[in-house]
Amino acid sequence: MLYQLSEIERLLDDEPGLYVRFSAGFAADLESGSVDAESGLPLPGLAAHPLDPEEWWTLPSREWVARQLTRLPAPRHAPKDGVRPERFAWLLRGRPAGHGPEGEVLVTDIEVVGRLAECLIEQADRVWGERFDAELGRREAELVSVAHA
Repeated sequence: MLYQLSEIERLLDDEPGLYVRFSAGFAADLESGSVDAESGLPLPGLAAHPLDPEEWWTLPSREWVARQLTRLPAPRHAPKDGVRPERFAWLLRGRPAGHGPEGEVLVTDIEVVGRLAECLIEQADRVWGERFDAELGRREAELVSVAHA
């Protein structure tokens, strides 16, 4: 279990190629398979978000990681039929195998790195909210999603 953004920073410093995924975990993902929900087509990997900062990102890597983690649906935001399914954020390493229908990276040859504690996600929310206009980014994302609806 990882509890601090600094732990993710150290992992990135040691070896790039780190991704985060929000699901019921690797074992459950293997059991259910990776399928595009809308088309029913099998996907060549698990959808995940890269945590390595892009080359154009000149700000601290901590802020990039915080931004990526604030984009995850946290367990407190994921009720389904009034029940909160057992879903959580977890880190993995693997090989990119393409992109999913929403542009997310599809990763295969997965090595599980660890689960993220909710306090780490909350820390990312604080870091991002203190440093940037997170509300502006969320409003812009909502406008884009409404325009595509």
